Amino acid sequence: MWVQALDIILEKMKASGFDFSQVLALSGAGQQHGSVYWKTGAGQVLTRLSPDLPLREQLQACFSISDCPVWMDSSTAAQCRQLEAAVGGARALSRLTGSRAYERFTGNQIAKIYQQNPEAYSHTERISLVSSFAASLFLGSYSPVDYSDGSGMNLLQIQDKVWSQACLGACAPRLEEKLGRPVPSCSVVGAISSYFVQRYGFPPGCKVVAFTGDNPASLAGMRLEEGDIAVSLGTSDTLFLWLQDPTPALEGHIFCNPVDPQHYMALLCFKNGSLLREKIRDESASGSWSEFSKALQSTEMGNGGNLGFYFDVMEITPEIIGRHRFSAENHEVSAFPRDVEIRAVIEGQFMAKKIHAEALGYRVMPKTKILATGGASHNRDMLQVLADVFGAPVYVIDTANSACVGSAYRAFHGLAAGTDVPFAEIVKLAPNPRLVATPTPGASQDYRSR
Repeated sequence: MWVQALDIILEKMKASGFDFSQVLALSGAGQQHGSVYWKTGAGQVLTRLSPDLPLREQLQACFSISDCPVWMDSSTAAQCRQLEAAVGGARALSRLTGSRAYERFTGNQIAKIYQQNPEAYSHTERISLVSSFAASLFLGSYSPVDYSDGSGMNLLQIQDKVWSQACLGACAPRLEEKLGRPVPSCSVVGAISSYFVQRYGFPPGCKVVAFTGDNPASLAGMRLEEGDIAVSLGTSDTLFLWLQDPTPALEGHIFCNPVDPQHYMALLCFKNGSLLREKIRDESASGSWSEFSKALQSTEMGNGGNLGFYFDVMEITPEIIGRHRFSAENHEVSAFPRDVEIRAVIEGQFMAKKIHAEALGYRVMPKTKILATGGASHNRDMLQVLADVFGAPVYVIDTANSACVGSAYRAFHGLAAGTDVPFAEIVKLAPNPRLVATPTPGASQDYRSR
């Protein structure tokens, strides 16, 4: 399906008159954690593609597993426990690979395939991530996995940037040779395959820069810098952090940074996001965002000491459910007045995000910017609370297709990376984010005291 999708989009571009000869470099992003299994002999087929035929016709028989496991697969709990046990527990695995064992992470998916379908595994000569699979199509040979996407496998030692022998051994035999050696995310992995030169008119010198995961590519697309944080306020809420000295924990994920090999990025996911905020709006503001905003404006910062934690569905960070309200005297109460309830849910959500970010090693710096995206980023009063809780200015940025934009930036960076040009220098002419909220004087002290 993915191969055919690439055929279709390139044919559409060709039909529209797109001038492929102008493309100097390309990169891309794939959904994280998914994996592709190349059958023995597939590498030879890749190198001998005929420009007269679509890719799908030539690659149909090249895969040992026809249905690739992707990030939505959560059937590997047994393999997760086995992996953690092999390295001394969940915390030890997190320190080593940046995350405790997660069902969707690639190492555990590979272990399940080896255990349940050993014949298919033995007939596999190469295992790609979705990102390195797509890069392989453009290269006409197997592309290496990049450090950043490779961090989402429970297999890469994020400090040393090499595969963990203990983790490889716990998952499947001969796994290192099937994965290949990982590379820095800004690496030029080769020139484009002659197939694309002859069929579409790409220039022979077009460089392929290592593809990466969708989340790392989004960090590039949002142009985060050291100390910055991106908050995506959607159905679920996601935090992207730029870190120099990470402290991996049992919650959240640490990945190698996709645009600076010396630094790291962290990812925190919260399931109770916009749907919960909308529910509180319906219950306490008559379904009106305008009334919701008035409640935030009319209540004081710190909410008079009232504090609430709202988890209508089982939360990921941490695993908890239910609504929990505490009065200024620290007694649990069953309800708040409407205005207090509205501020409590927003303050509680943002304070939790800050606490979990700090647990991973994040610290607000004088130059810190918070970049807000997603549906709730249109609510200025909500963003004011965000600025106050974190003690940093909040900006909004147009991040439609941020993973795609980030991939284009990364391709540009890959072209210049040989001269050690910082990523920030490459993207300095891109549109600047727009300032929407600055912290109220004294806000950080007010929230710290809580």
